[in-house]
Amino acid sequence: MRNTVTKLKLYSTYVEAGFPSPADSYLEGAIDLNELLIKNPAATFLVRAKGESMIGAGIFEGSILVVDRSLEIRSGLICIAYVNGDFTVKRFVKRNTNRNVGSESRIELHAENESYSPIVIKAGDHFEVWGVVRSVITKTL
Repeated sequence: MRNTVTKLKLYSTYVEAGFPSPADSYLEGAIDLNELLIKNPAATFLVRAKGESMIGAGIFEGSILVVDRSLEIRSGLICIAYVNGDFTVKRFVKRNTNRNVGSESRIELHAENESYSPIVIKAGDHFEVWGVVRSVITKTL
């Protein structure tokens, strides 16, 4: 594994996703992708995505997920979860099952593709969050 740092040029202009605008040749500086993508190196790992359940979140077959194990999971975040012997990437959703104070919560793992049903974590399931997805790297060409 290489331990060299490669800094890439970062331009101070934005690229229009709508109608083209005149190019701006102002160089903002250099950026190190490690600094941009990895906040806690000791707790960060990379994993490739498989399948189509998260395409609505921009996670496609072969996307590389930057996962941070030091982040605390909360409802709405995308995570890598271990459920009954299998790993999955899904959006973590915590729901109150009762509106009363002190009510219990239910954990669900939601896909970002309506072809897939949520995974509802039940009592007795072996469930663990392995980390929070911080970034997605997708090769489009």
